[in-house]
Amino acid sequence: MHGETTLDDPFDINGDTLREECGVFGILGHEDASALTALGLHALQHRGQEAAGIVTLDGDQFRAERHLGLVGDHFSKAETMARLSGMSAIGHVRYSTTGETVLRNVQPLFAELEGGGISICHNGNFTNGLTQRQQLIRDGAICQSTSDSEVVLQLIARSRETKIVDRFIEAITTMEGAYALVALTPKKLIGARDPLGIRPLVLGDLNGAPILASETCALDIIGATFIREVENGEVIVCTPTGIESYFPFGKRPARPCIFEYIYFSRPDSIVGGRSVYDVRRKMGRQLALESHVDADVIVPVPDSGVPAAIGYSQESGIPFELGIIRNHYVGRTFIEPTQQIRNQGVKMKHSANKPIIQGKRVVLIDDSLVRGTTSVKIVQMIREAGAAEVHFRLASPPIRYSDYYGIDTPVREKLLAAKYNLKEMCNYIGADSLSFVSIDGIYKAMGYEGRDNENPQFTDHCFTGDYPTPLTDLHGEKDLVKAPRLVEAS
Repeated sequence: MHGETTLDDPFDINGDTLREECGVFGILGHEDASALTALGLHALQHRGQEAAGIVTLDGDQFRAERHLGLVGDHFSKAETMARLSGMSAIGHVRYSTTGETVLRNVQPLFAELEGGGISICHNGNFTNGLTQRQQLIRDGAICQSTSDSEVVLQLIARSRETKIVDRFIEAITTMEGAYALVALTPKKLIGARDPLGIRPLVLGDLNGAPILASETCALDIIGATFIREVENGEVIVCTPTGIESYFPFGKRPARPCIFEYIYFSRPDSIVGGRSVYDVRRKMGRQLALESHVDADVIVPVPDSGVPAAIGYSQESGIPFELGIIRNHYVGRTFIEPTQQIRNQGVKMKHSANKPIIQGKRVVLIDDSLVRGTTSVKIVQMIREAGAAEVHFRLASPPIRYSDYYGIDTPVREKLLAAKYNLKEMCNYIGADSLSFVSIDGIYKAMGYEGRDNENPQFTDHCFTGDYPTPLTDLHGEKDLVKAPRLVEAS
């Protein structure tokens, strides 16, 4: 299910963005396993900033370090890394879309099984995870977290299969939704990708040590070689003697998440054989073709709008300038959040570059529009800097539907495009004009003639409402929230 996080705090200067999912990393058989995992997680930090964890395997002993906060806050300390000895490791960076942000939900999770221990981490969201969890509890399971990822461990533990791979496969074949899983056992590194390949997972190699990671940027940071993407519906098993693949779901067309290209993946990653940066630049070109306006300067909303703004500038011939400067060192302020300070939230993160903007007709480029509250403040900031006109352009179609696959979106009633038409949205944010790239335009930027409405090439439900899997838990969410749960101080 989508997260319990609320986006109502006007002081949360990141509250009007799509929240990152999670990032996973694993390596088998390398003397620097924990350090390489920490570096890999550092490269994946953009996918989750709430918590980070690493589990290593040292002979037959698993060792775990899980912490709230950023990777660098904990895994750059010598004493922490010294405790993570071993030749194999898996790691996780987290942004919660299911379960509270408390230490017991930080991954990788670990369980002792009859045949030995297993540790597992997960990017994505199971759309039947709550239903499965409730059934497990009725059957006597004792759940130690509120994370949907624990369901997989519970199902593995209850399997009657004798081999760990068969137990793992039996567990995931009962799950619905989107997932990239990485698991570590005493002898194996296991990866799995959901049947549609909604969430990403890649295979790499470092001097003979196999690596699984959410994105290729995690391979680049450690000098590893990219081998291939894990296929949709594939279970990949790495051992010291080689790699085996299983396809328990059978072969079917892939539908990866379009938002990996629009927003989530790092621009220097390669996803589905495409440069993320290049795709975003092409989306900007397509946006210019569809919604040209006479203007003097193209200004990105940093940092996510930069590649699309470059493409828009290249296609339109209008100069690209950094008309907004981002402060990279701001989160929630240390100042007491009085109403006056609350109103300065966006200005703490973004500052207008007045000499670039004053007297100019400005085209603002961003990747997406969620609730619109931040966009209102950015448009106002550009006007206060002296812009003659402010035109807002979005390098994705209107987001009209909530996500249930690992992206923390607001409930549909809080999505601006679900409430208002184009003219009303334009009036709301205070721009002179507003335009989004079309759904076919997104597909053209990906190299297709348009969206195949019979067999869509990507998972694009946030725009179309076309959810590619059952949403089993959706109607039971309110019942789950009412259930008594332990609340921890974090």
